[in-house]
Amino acid sequence: MTESRKLAAIFAADVVGFSRLTGNDEERTLARLRALRSDLIDPVISIHKGRVVKRTGDGFLVEFRSVVDAVRCAVEVQNEMVERNAGVPAERRIDFRIGIHLGDVVEESDGDLMGDGVNIAARLEGVAEPGAICLSEDAYRQVKSRLDVPIIDLGEKWLKNIAEPVRVYSLQIGVANQGKPPAQSPSAPLRKPSISPAPPNASWVYPASIATKPAVAVLPFGNMSGDPEQEYFSDGLTEDIITLLSAWRSFPVIARNSSFAFKKQSRDIRLIARELSARYVLEGSVRKGGDRIRVTAQLIDAEAGHHLWAKKFDGSHDDIFALQDEITLQIVSSVEPELEKAELKKMETSRPSSRGAWDFYLRGREHLHGFTPADNLQARGMFERAIELDPPYSDAFAGLSQTYLREILFETTDDRAAAQSKALELARRAVTLDNESSLAHQALSGAFIWSNQHANSITEARIAVQLNPSNIAAWLALANRLDIVGESAEGIPLLEKTLRRNPRDPLNHIYYGQLARAYINARDYDKALGLLREAVRLQPDYPNTYHILAICLGHLGQIEEARAAAQHCEQLRPGFLAKRAHWNIYVDPNANAHLTEGLRKAGLVE
Repeated sequence: MTESRKLAAIFAADVVGFSRLTGNDEERTLARLRALRSDLIDPVISIHKGRVVKRTGDGFLVEFRSVVDAVRCAVEVQNEMVERNAGVPAERRIDFRIGIHLGDVVEESDGDLMGDGVNIAARLEGVAEPGAICLSEDAYRQVKSRLDVPIIDLGEKWLKNIAEPVRVYSLQIGVANQGKPPAQSPSAPLRKPSISPAPPNASWVYPASIATKPAVAVLPFGNMSGDPEQEYFSDGLTEDIITLLSAWRSFPVIARNSSFAFKKQSRDIRLIARELSARYVLEGSVRKGGDRIRVTAQLIDAEAGHHLWAKKFDGSHDDIFALQDEITLQIVSSVEPELEKAELKKMETSRPSSRGAWDFYLRGREHLHGFTPADNLQARGMFERAIELDPPYSDAFAGLSQTYLREILFETTDDRAAAQSKALELARRAVTLDNESSLAHQALSGAFIWSNQHANSITEARIAVQLNPSNIAAWLALANRLDIVGESAEGIPLLEKTLRRNPRDPLNHIYYGQLARAYINARDYDKALGLLREAVRLQPDYPNTYHILAICLGHLGQIEEARAAAQHCEQLRPGFLAKRAHWNIYVDPNANAHLTEGLRKAGLVE
């Protein structure tokens, strides 16, 4: 068996008094623990990019890529357990204790981890109080400037079978520890999650009983293969869809254990939806034949009793996990906009006086998709109304920020600096209100790029895709920004890959233009021209495309066609080409000069 050494953040957890709990009521304890794993622990670990190394009867060992991710995960689990244990008798409460260490580990070929790094984390878990998180000094050093929870320095401790003493710090989570002063003042709080329990409308997944917006339930996908061993694939696919769909945060997603209660039940979808308090239901099936797998999925409006969307996905059984990831991403990327469309259609028949912040937010999103100066003004009014009705509405602030960026993009603002400043202020407000929102971080990334804070922009774009891997617009934004800073080797393939996953997006003409500009910068003018022709076909009235087309044609020596493109741009938006004659979109001045040179070759600038 081969092995390798590496530095890793190790998270070890177990249930306090597990033997006592199972002795009192084994069946109920095990059922509660299974439910916690399926609808809290495993999804939260996944969100924070953890890898479960091993499980014991009452515990688990997880590897994270950073201590920050490990602590975020631990804080979220412990905060949620405070909520779940509220009102539960002490003799039935499930409390976790968690240890986190950053250290050297040995990774076996089967993925198992061994060594002092693992042993120290396990021993730290053993000294943690119920509901607390113990960090070694090595781990604490990575996050100490970002913590805003009470911290107790437990001093150096001799841990069993560890040669040297370890300095231990205990993070106190939950109501039992309220009132204790923090060991230090917060300077840069952990980016996620917030320390206090999140309010219901900010939770990543919702129990059926507390959904306030129209909720969606994902029923277990049926295994139609006649092979019981394929059950893991259909169940895993369902769980992944629940996790990814919930990352959108626009719609409450019914928790996994609630949805799985209806596995293999042949009942009226409307009755199931009513029991789950869900307006929409996503269901599907998995069928295997030879080395091929076919997955079907359909989205149902349970109130109206009709289908909104249905699709088939086919793939090879060669890499089952990659296939599962790809199908999950495609389903979730398709379902979220379909849910928005359905809600917008329902609003058309509702009384305007009855519309709330949610309704105005969706209307704002609809106008943003319109992508014209007039739509942009309409979107701004809708987002402002949503914020007026619901002042802490993070995603509405994110949308409002985008309207100021659109003014810059459309060249319709007389005060570019003011628009940049306003966009940045609003996006920061969105992130402050909901640090878990992919849309908020995406908006902040956009505000940073227009303010020439490129490193911050890429960081925020990466956070946006980490928070919601099915947010296609965030992936496209990241790819575009990578090209802008000169990382085209990563940006161009990412743009191409994401566009292939997103063939029906109404804004694809913009993304084709971005990819074409990247190819112009890479001196592949023929490739760029093909993309620009497609962008024009998709949306013939978008002036920005003709600007890039004129640059490309100028480099190709097609002078008359370049001038025709410039004339079309001027007809669509007078004065636009003059404002973009010297386009400084790239960090590299030579790349910007190359864009201007295309117009110069066509005789469009001096």
